[in-house]
Amino acid sequence: MRQCLEVEKVDRKQAGEAASLPLISIITPCYNSEQYIAKTIESVLAQTYTNWEMLITDDCSTDRSLEIVQSFAKEDKRIKIIRHEQNCGTAKARNTAIEASQGEYLAFLDSDDLWLPQKLEKQLSFMQKESCDFCFARYEHIDEKGNPLGKTAKIIKKLTYKQMMLHCFTGCLTVMYKQDLNNKIYSPDLRNCNDYALFLKVLKHKKNAMGYNENLAKYRIVKNSLSRNKMNKLPSFIEMMTKHEKQNILSAYFLLFTNQFIKVVWKYEKKGAS
Repeated sequence: MRQCLEVEKVDRKQAGEAASLPLISIITPCYNSEQYIAKTIESVLAQTYTNWEMLITDDCSTDRSLEIVQSFAKEDKRIKIIRHEQNCGTAKARNTAIEASQGEYLAFLDSDDLWLPQKLEKQLSFMQKESCDFCFARYEHIDEKGNPLGKTAKIIKKLTYKQMMLHCFTGCLTVMYKQDLNNKIYSPDLRNCNDYALFLKVLKHKKNAMGYNENLAKYRIVKNSLSRNKMNKLPSFIEMMTKHEKQNILSAYFLLFTNQFIKVVWKYEKKGAS
């Protein structure tokens, strides 16, 4: 009986400690991801930091994605499902999750990507230590089967809005930032580049955006995906820069060039490189 009481006291203490930690809302849009979504959720369940909610917006999937997510949600109440009645696209799916979020922090994880187990713990600790309100980290590329491709994204230590205009230095799957629950920021409704457009909006309000120089995630390269088609991205990029960032057309094309140039000459390092 005494042992049972001692265990109960420990459990209550741990529950109290978890409740005192900041809540992190994980934003995950999902559409026809039955092949990968289970692994994505499992990478969140494996986090050493436990005070999170995972908001998965099913964008009217036609495969078993919703069924798979529901099976996880039944086992863990931190996983919450929001279902669109019709397909609206990634931007609106993210926005739906952001609208429902209750966390002091937002973190982003697409339905085919993975986090390493200490992702949230390490990133939050870094942000608190550095008084950082926007953070991103290194990540590696994997193939459709999860095998490493020997390619890792670099980061810069400090990031400003102007730098972000020149190139999208952030991998969506590693971004985490503090949000104002009374003044949430939403993504423009773009077919492509909507995560880039969202983070540009956020950086206008952040004083201390920093890169964390450690690999915390795995970015899955899926053939024939919407995000892999460069020609599909072009109209969205130009619309983002002209309509939402108020650049003239010449500036928009210049920024398109700088984004591609930095990606080619700097953004990634290959395995074995010094």
